[in-house]
Amino acid sequence: MKLEGFPISTVDWSEVETTSHAGERGEALWRTRFFGEGATRIRARIVDYSPGYISDHWCSKGHVIYCLEGEMEAHLQDGRVLMLKAGMSYQVADNAEAHASRTATGVKLFIVD
Repeated sequence: MKLEGFPISTVDWSEVETTSHAGERGEALWRTRFFGEGATRIRARIVDYSPGYISDHWCSKGHVIYCLEGEMEAHLQDGRVLMLKAGMSYQVADNAEAHASRTATGVKLFIVD
């Protein structure tokens, strides 16, 4: 990730429109902002997964994910499961390890990719 091509700015996340994304079970509510252009564009999101959420796909995109509230499991395609709790993060590179999210209780994440 290269951070270039945009000036300093602030985001009031409470004013960012929410979009709904269905999982295999439950839903994810995204508040998304983009910064920069072209190959260096980054996406920053606050994502709320509902209790019982199960992702409907394997994701191969790289992310930096910080857990703001709650907890979730990151299921890796090779069978490993990583637990992410409030105050923890995980980082994964593009095309490094396919992963899918699940949460029994609900979780709020800050994600940059």
